[in-house]
Amino acid sequence: MTQRVLIIGAGFAGLWSALAAVRRLKLENVAAGDIEVALVAPEAVLTMRPRLYEPAPAGMVAPLQQLFDDTGVRFIAGKVEAIRSTSDEVDIVAADGSRSTLAYDRLVLAAGSSLFRPEIPGLQEFAFSADQRDDAVALDAHLHGLAARPASAARNTVIVAGGGFTGIELAAELPARLRAILGQDADVKVIIVERAPDIGPDLGPGPRPVIEQALAELGVECRLGSAVAAIDADGLTTADGERIEAATVVWTAGVRASALTAQIPGDKDAAGRLRVANDLRVPGAGKVFATGDAAVAATDDEGNHTLMSCQHAMFLGRSSGDNAVADLLGLATRPYRQPYYVTCLDLGAWGAVVTRGWERKVWMTGSEGKAMKVAINGRVIYPPADSAAALAAADPALELSLQSRLAAANVE
Repeated sequence: MTQRVLIIGAGFAGLWSALAAVRRLKLENVAAGDIEVALVAPEAVLTMRPRLYEPAPAGMVAPLQQLFDDTGVRFIAGKVEAIRSTSDEVDIVAADGSRSTLAYDRLVLAAGSSLFRPEIPGLQEFAFSADQRDDAVALDAHLHGLAARPASAARNTVIVAGGGFTGIELAAELPARLRAILGQDADVKVIIVERAPDIGPDLGPGPRPVIEQALAELGVECRLGSAVAAIDADGLTTADGERIEAATVVWTAGVRASALTAQIPGDKDAAGRLRVANDLRVPGAGKVFATGDAAVAATDDEGNHTLMSCQHAMFLGRSSGDNAVADLLGLATRPYRQPYYVTCLDLGAWGAVVTRGWERKVWMTGSEGKAMKVAINGRVIYPPADSAAALAAADPALELSLQSRLAAANVE
């Protein structure tokens, strides 16, 4: 009887889990048909979520069906509605509404994360986002639609609610995007509203002077220590009563793990991520591994833990897929470790800032940093189209440094 490793999600962690699982089966000379690697997701594409702040987000995808076919991954189109870890089954809803139940022998939860939208009046109705591809496409269409409106200060103003990583990248990109739409002479205004007293509160003090310089030179205003109280069709009101008129408000403040994590027993962090063992197994849910944004794992022995980022998801995926197969075969699993950490923050037309280490010491800035960011966004995060290269790249023991990843992607 065929056994099954089932992966939920086709994001970075899900894709690399599937490829790592297939690779391990081949290494162990498991006969075709003995163990199936199946992946369930709404569509067989990898959304380049780290790039959704850029113009033309509709094209920020990498098709996966051919790669799945070439590597022997069974793709199942649908959305997992329920996980029953006590009976090793999931319920799947297809696009046409039909339902099915699928059993698994090992499960890899790689369902990702989504933007956190608190109960702020008007946020659901009036705020845009760049969280998922559809969200970013809707924002892009709205921005282009501004050109048909009468010129006004409100039309030319975009408020970015949230001054974290995503908010900074989007705000830094917006002046050029708006002028490309409204005209180079348009008096555009981009305002970041951040409740913390500092910009990029989670990025720490290392890159902050560079960020502040870049935003100032781009003309991006920062309203710090200011929480959002309400959003409406004409702008935003802060908790201290300030009114900012704007035709566009974009919410970027915070993410939460997929709601599917709540269906798995086990401890979770404040973002809903499952706390996993060093091999990414979920304690107390023996046949379940969690990965990517659905998991919080130790990256090293120094007390650092994974962030919700593409950088960690790709390598978490390699480890979870490999370990799920190893565990199913009765082999020893290997601990996930990712000691190399780099932050690469796009700062629009100004350039970028690249830092190394968890203390985020500045490494590159300006045009040099921008070249690195373009290389990462344009090459490094895309999977190889060739099946042999993709499986080779799914080795969890590969060198993890940024330099090695750039070299593997043939980036100078």
